[in-house]
Amino acid sequence: MPDAHQLLLFVVAGLLLNLTPGVDVFFIVSRALRQGVRAGLIASLGITAGCCVHIVAAALGVSALVAASATAFMLLKWAGAAYLVWIGIGMLRAREPALAAQMAAGGRAGVAGLAPGEGWQVFRRGFLTNALNPKVALFFLAFVPQFIPAGAQHPTWVFLALGLLFNFNALWVCFGWAVAAAWVARRAGAAGRALLWFERAAGLMIVAFGLKLAFSDAPVPQR
Repeated sequence: MPDAHQLLLFVVAGLLLNLTPGVDVFFIVSRALRQGVRAGLIASLGITAGCCVHIVAAALGVSALVAASATAFMLLKWAGAAYLVWIGIGMLRAREPALAAQMAAGGRAGVAGLAPGEGWQVFRRGFLTNALNPKVALFFLAFVPQFIPAGAQHPTWVFLALGLLFNFNALWVCFGWAVAAAWVARRAGAAGRALLWFERAAGLMIVAFGLKLAFSDAPVPQR
């Protein structure tokens, strides 16, 4: 394992990276605004579970194989891009009357809440949003090895431990985004139009992330 100084740098760098808004943050915030803090927390858990897939795959070398194979990268890239665009378009198609009715049903909280079975749907969407993004796998391959000491006896286990630590810290940042968004929704009360336009803006950003992923180049294998 890295020494205390390197470990502190790893934690701080990871927290700063997770505070940067991206597709995961926009998904969490949109769910918390529309359906309340519980939906935002469940979305965070889904995204964290998807990230665990990349961590384990990278530690076992699967992500390195994907990065080295243009065909494998392309297949995963197009699957992830299509899913992000589909999610984003669904958010863009949100209608104010439906949103206002959901918010009215939420009572004083001003948000809809989760109907039976919707929690699993939110979790699944969060999981796929992250798990189908090959850029996350490449991030772990580029970021984590910088903090593995040279000559480590068990680099795979060190990689896995650091990746899970990164993910654990990221979970609390995601929870923070969910709580903050739900608080804003409660303060907004029945401002359905404002939340509707935010959801559309978030949907537009997710579509943009999907298109950016679709047109990204495959990594060049290192020789």
